[in-house]
Parts: sequence; C-alpha cells; structure tokens
Amino acid sequence: MGNDGLFLGFDFSTQQVKVIAVNDSLQVKYECAVKFDTDLSKYNTQGGAHVSSDKSTVTAPTIMWIEALDMVLDKMKKDSFPFEKVLAISGSGQQHGSVYWKTGAQNTLKNLNSAENLKEQLKESFSVGDSPIWMDSSTTRQCQDLEKAMGGAQNVANITGSRAYERFTGNQIAKIYQTKPDAYSETERISLVSSFAACLLLGDYAPIDTSDGSGMNLMNIKTLDWSDECLKACAPNLREKLGPVVPSTTNIGKISKYYGVFWFQ
Repeated sequence: MGNDGLFLGFDFSTQQVKVIAVNDSLQVKYECAVKFDTDLSKYNTQGGAHVSSDKSTVTAPTIMWIEALDMVLDKMKKDSFPFEKVLAISGSGQQHGSVYWKTGAQNTLKNLNSAENLKEQLKESFSVGDSPIWMDSSTTRQCQDLEKAMGGAQNVANITGSRAYERFTGNQIAKIYQTKPDAYSETERISLVSSFAACLLLGDYAPIDTSDGSGMNLMNIKTLDWSDECLKACAPNLREKLGPVVPSTTNIGKISKYYGVFWFQ
C-alpha cells in the first residue's frame, strides 16, 4: 500500500457494513464488506431487514450491525491492514433508521474492553432490540398526529422541510413512545444509524448531523436546531434523548482507545 496516509470510510447500509480505504489521490487501497443475509444468516434477514406480518413494520436487529463491525475489523486485521496509516475516519448510514440506547449504555461505551468484542459488551445496551428502518410504513397515525399538532402538513414542511412521512424518525419515535412506553422511558439516547456507527467508533455518544437530522421531521431547517414544537408533538424529553445536532463537517473527536488492539500495535 506504499507510504501514503489513508482515509477510512465505513458504510452501515441496509444490506451490509462496508469499509473502504483511499489515499489522498482517492485511489482505493482496500475494501471489504459483511453482508447481513449471507455472512450473518443467523439473524434471518431478507435484504437486511425483518418484515412483520402486517407488511408495514420493517426493522433490523441492532446487534447485527455491531456484529458486522466486529467481523469487518477482524477481517482487516487478518488482511494486515495498516491501521497506523489512517489519518481520518468518516462514515455513512442508511437514513431514517433509529437506535435506542438503554440507560447506562454511555458508561459501557466509554469503558469498552479491548480483550472482548463489541457485540458481547453492547448486547444489553439497547432498550429497543429491533431498530425501525427506512422501509417501515407503520406510523401513519403518528404522521397524522404530528400534522394535526403542528397545524397542518404545510406547516410541518415549512419547519422541517417535509410533510410528515412514515419512515421519518420523529414519527418512529412517537410510535415507540406510544406502544412501548417502558422502553422509551429506559432510553437515554436515540441515534440515527449514522450517528450510532459514530458512537461505536468514538466510544461515546455522537451527535446527529444536520444532513441526516433534516430527514426526521424534527429539525428546523432554518435554525439547524431541533424544533421544540415538533419534539413536543412526538414524545417527552426528546431534546435530551437526541442530544445536539451539529454541522455535517464536524470533527467529533478521536477514535476510542478500545481500537488500540487494531490501531496501535
């Protein structure tokens, strides 16, 4: 791979977790992926998802995404990937999917043990085990409730950039709050898939960025901050559970010491 510094990108998409490394000339130097349906067939997903009998509720096992990251990192290590050459890490994730961290999960993230894999350490860290994803269309009632509370679809669009859509995270959160109140109460942070992936790498809760935050029916697209009106219409204490929203170019910090087993040997 020469002496070039490398830039690493992770993608947590609907059907796989993929990593790619490029140099400063944008030449691809390494890539690998774990496909959910085949490499993690024990989760019995189809297209990376579970479709319920009602045909409208579509979810994915949160822990499956973590196990896929474990597998990607193990493969990189076996391939003698030069972690020490990585200068920066970025990533992306399927939009609209949401992750519900249980109270105490932040402490677990901050104290990850490099001798154990992520799956075993984080398997009890989620108040909702099956994450709603972008294909879910089971929140029509919650969309109607949001538009009614906000004075109509146009007003929702004026504030958030879109009328209420079933797959958008605010409406998914409202459904969780209404149908699983105990799980919602036990949730200390709600992430999008993209910020969830960043949490795993950071070893702490990562903020939601404005780009993905704009697809939640929760962010004011003019102020680039959460809309208190929308938050109130969806669920209580939601600003606290979402954490801050930040510009998409924000450097959120250094990689967790957990990854020293890969990066610093």
